[in-house]
Amino acid sequence: MTRVLRSLTYGLTSLVGLGAFLYPFWLPEVPQQANSASAHANDSALMMTLLVGLCFVVLLLEVQQDTVGAKTIALLGVLVAINATLRFLETAIPGPGGFSPVFLLIVLGGYVFGGGFGFLLGALTLLVSALVTGGVGPWLPYQMVAAGWVGLTAPLCRPVAAFLERIAVHHAARAELWTLAVFSAYWGLLYGAIMNLWFWPFAVGPAQMHWTPGVGAWETVQRYVVFYVVTSLAWDLARAVGNLLLVAVAGAAILRILRRFQRRFAFVYTPAVASREERAKVAWTSR
Repeated sequence: MTRVLRSLTYGLTSLVGLGAFLYPFWLPEVPQQANSASAHANDSALMMTLLVGLCFVVLLLEVQQDTVGAKTIALLGVLVAINATLRFLETAIPGPGGFSPVFLLIVLGGYVFGGGFGFLLGALTLLVSALVTGGVGPWLPYQMVAAGWVGLTAPLCRPVAAFLERIAVHHAARAELWTLAVFSAYWGLLYGAIMNLWFWPFAVGPAQMHWTPGVGAWETVQRYVVFYVVTSLAWDLARAVGNLLLVAVAGAAILRILRRFQRRFAFVYTPAVASREERAKVAWTSR
């Protein structure tokens, strides 16, 4: 029952995020903003409250699951703290373009411990790091959802890696690592493409690359592709290449560490069955 509730909560959280990204496209009129930071200024607080509330519900459900759940939540807190520190360093010493080191642990954590763990790791990393770096704004709940989706989809690499391992027996470890590296690079581009949607319907500019109410779906896609190529592709390529290199260089070592923790956490305590003589001794002592 707990597992079903967790799945429903993750699904509801994703639906809330998807609706928040897409609802402006169904409005009859959207106020155009010269400053993209003003987009969603009226509803970002509600979105933030819903998202954080749902994350805490999932955390409570995870803790209620079993003893392993509590240990996994402890590990989640450690990884969020590490990622928040990495993002602080990234803010202090900016990297090229959209490069960010935080996606490495989000992808690998979701891959090893499951999509639910990955979603929480991504969402809470962006929340905590924003509080640390002062990056709180109307964009934050959208960053949390997008980063959560990165970790949520990481287990999709498992069947791909398993298939590649079967056809490349002598290079099984490399097959898994490069599957994760390509996946991370893919999300380096997709994360930026998704994040643009939080402000793009409100932005002003040339008609051929900006959205206006009443435009058809196909023309909307065409305009967005032009907008993305012109404004974001180079920035996101730096993130994609950075993700690929980080996984290729550090992925194997981090996977070993995470799996070591997973093996140590995945145990079940079973009380030993006392022998007849031991039960008799306990009964005699208690008299």
